[in-house]
Amino acid sequence: MTYNFIFMLTRNDRTVADAKQHLITAINAGIKHIGFKDIGLPIEDLKALNKLIKTGGATSYIEVVSLDTDSEIASAKAAVEIGVDYLLGGTRVEHVLPLLKDSNIQYYPFPGRIEGHPSNLMGSIEDIVQSAISLTQHEGVHGLDLLAYRSSESVPELMAAVTSAINKPVIMAGSIAGPERIIAAYEANAAGFTIGTAALDGLFPAANTDLSSQLDAIQTCVAKLALDH
Repeated sequence: MTYNFIFMLTRNDRTVADAKQHLITAINAGIKHIGFKDIGLPIEDLKALNKLIKTGGATSYIEVVSLDTDSEIASAKAAVEIGVDYLLGGTRVEHVLPLLKDSNIQYYPFPGRIEGHPSNLMGSIEDIVQSAISLTQHEGVHGLDLLAYRSSESVPELMAAVTSAINKPVIMAGSIAGPERIIAAYEANAAGFTIGTAALDGLFPAANTDLSSQLDAIQTCVAKLALDH
């Protein structure tokens, strides 16, 4: 099973001002999946980040945190203009799908009800599962971006319920800051997970708090999972 670590150049659901510097560190560390948010930097800077990601041989992601329809439409248009490989997040598939139809972008919206910024996942496990089933019935929805650790429900139960209810990949996003949550997502059959703030702020258990050490520790955790399973 493929299990991808997606390094996000973000803190508190915004692309960081010094994203380029961190991106270079990530490429040098061999990170193959790198993303950013649709807010925090001007679109021209996001285009430059995307180009650097692709030049570095990595897959690019943009995660949408828009809370209203107009903003989400603008974000989807930006994703197309920037030329990312994956569009993560958002909830308004009926508005976004027509904008993506002539692109090669893989689309992974959020299941459930999203509130606030940074985003929180609201609703019961049953509600979120029904949302997941409904979203993945749309042609052009390639998978889901689940804010599992932003829910007040039992996270292991939530992750397992969503992944078992659909036959498309699920990425776990938000508030993953240690090996236990990486392992839990893997055991729930996630296709991958995102880490941004924890690595940038040196919070992941590692030999040191610098970004290179953080990324090495996360990659080591993922490699060990592959060996153990």
